[in-house]
Amino acid sequence: MKTAPTTPLRYSPEELQEFQTLINAKLAKTEETLNAERGSLMRLSSSSTDDTYLGHVSLEEGNMVMEREDLARSVVRLEKHIQDLKLALGRIRTGEYGICRSTGQMIPKERLRVVPHATLTVEAKNQRPEPRQENTVPRSHTDEDRETEQEG
Repeated sequence: MKTAPTTPLRYSPEELQEFQTLINAKLAKTEETLNAERGSLMRLSSSSTDDTYLGHVSLEEGNMVMEREDLARSVVRLEKHIQDLKLALGRIRTGEYGICRSTGQMIPKERLRVVPHATLTVEAKNQRPEPRQENTVPRSHTDEDRETEQEG
């Protein structure tokens, strides 16, 4: 009587070494990008006129403010990505790497090669509810709803 082949419950030490190398490379690149973004943000902040007369803000100064805000958001995203990569390295050390935290199944190698800090299989991720957007207009106040209310 043959039994169906079962998938291993953990990745082998060689596979974990491959993922660790991949994560370390991504971590180094992300840290380099973060340092460059922080440097740009510091240069923009040091050349601003935020503490001077606010009676007249030129278009150029408005663009500089928007650029600073974009850089600040980018820095936050990069810091989170670095944290996620470091957590993935920790999961390699504890033997939990590559295990879906929702289903307990192994996350396919192909997914981990693309998103090495993944903690969910694609199926588990797709079953999660969509995150709420904080800066959205309530559905009852959209232009489409206003048009419908006016027609009715």
